[in-house]
Amino acid sequence: MKFRRFETARRIKNEDPSAKSIFEVIFLYAGYHAIGFHRVAHWFYRLRLYFLARLISNIGRHFTQIEIHPGAKIGRRPFIDHGSGLVIGETSVIGDDVTLYHGVTLGGVGSSTTSRHPSLGNHVLIGAHAQILGDIHIGDHAKVGANSVVLKDVPPYQTVVGVYK
Repeated sequence: MKFRRFETARRIKNEDPSAKSIFEVIFLYAGYHAIGFHRVAHWFYRLRLYFLARLISNIGRHFTQIEIHPGAKIGRRPFIDHGSGLVIGETSVIGDDVTLYHGVTLGGVGSSTTSRHPSLGNHVLIGAHAQILGDIHIGDHAKVGANSVVLKDVPPYQTVVGVYK
């Protein structure tokens, strides 16, 4: 199990002007803790120890108010800022250096056992309370505005706001 914990903490420290030190991020940032719980839960999920994976995931949700299904695949250096209420579904795939704000939902549509949740490219920013639903792709360097609802693919480098369907 590889944790790239300190590179994540460094990214958060560098991008959040209110973070005064890496130690503050490590000890006090719920988004950082949620990713830590997820990394452990995902490791057990990949070993098909689903109950244990869900248990760890639920413990993380209890402490952080951030719900990440252990089946979700999350890349390097994610930044969950003010993450309360954030939900990431089972088949979600998240690239590297993605920023997610509070209340974001990466939700599924349908009952498929394969891909039913969104995938996010690298360097994507998702604003507060945005809802991204279904098996869609958000391209590299794309931005989704706060309170947006996204129901179709977003091309790379595009910014979307409101209802995008």
